[in-house]
Amino acid sequence: MTGAEQGFLLLTSHLGDPECKPLTVAQFRTLAMRAMAMTPQDDVRELRSTDLTALGYDQAAARHIVQLLERQDQLEHYVNHGAKKECHPLARIHRRYPDILRRRLGLHSPGCLWYKGDVSLLGQPMISLVGSRELRGENEAFAAEVGRQAALQGYVLVSGNARGADKTAQESCLAQGGQVISVVADSLEDCVLTNRVLYLSEDGFELRFSAQRALSRNRIIHCLGQATVVAQCSLEKGGTWKGTVLNLRREWSPVVCFHDHSPGIDALIEQGATGITAADLEDLDALCLTRNSFL
Repeated sequence: MTGAEQGFLLLTSHLGDPECKPLTVAQFRTLAMRAMAMTPQDDVRELRSTDLTALGYDQAAARHIVQLLERQDQLEHYVNHGAKKECHPLARIHRRYPDILRRRLGLHSPGCLWYKGDVSLLGQPMISLVGSRELRGENEAFAAEVGRQAALQGYVLVSGNARGADKTAQESCLAQGGQVISVVADSLEDCVLTNRVLYLSEDGFELRFSAQRALSRNRIIHCLGQATVVAQCSLEKGGTWKGTVLNLRREWSPVVCFHDHSPGIDALIEQGATGITAADLEDLDALCLTRNSFL
């Protein structure tokens, strides 16, 4: 890990301390831009409170930033503990951090992704799958076909590892010899390493499941894929609905939905999603160009 990556993690990560209040990506960017204007007195030195007050921070904010930077021992312990669990950090400034997240989410992109598995999968073509946990028969078959076609057509399937649509598509993709990126909302350290699977978690590797984490990770799923496929969706409720509506409003990725004529899917189509059938999955390249690739 480079010195710049260590500094980024010190300033923007909890490092296992839920009481810590790290800087947001936007706050870090402001600090970096102000620091660039500072005339250096030494080649390399740590920021001090006097430096920060000179940059326009009040004493409380300056003290807070210095305290974040003083956590080197905590950072080393946290990163080493993660490594023992085969979990590793991918700071936003790391070369392997997916540029598609930076472009689509801007300053709202995660400051750090923790990963477990083959990180090189992030450099391959990806397609995302979201959907309900309780699937109807035709929707389950559709989700399985998404996974199968992703494998056959050379796309990495991105999903959320939840029961229902996620698991159905992931298992189908792997059974066909494909590859999967699973953005989890629970503990990354508890994920079992599996061939051709990369697990991702936002902020930390030891964090347990929460509804807020589940909702937050949805934006990562929607943004990693060159398109997002919706297998099933309830009307105006649930994470699939909320994440997909937000995607449509902010135009993160093209959204295509299995047109099952349900109220939820019909409403998404009214808001700009494209309705498709299982037969349309035979050309994922075309689906990724639906409306606009937003890239």
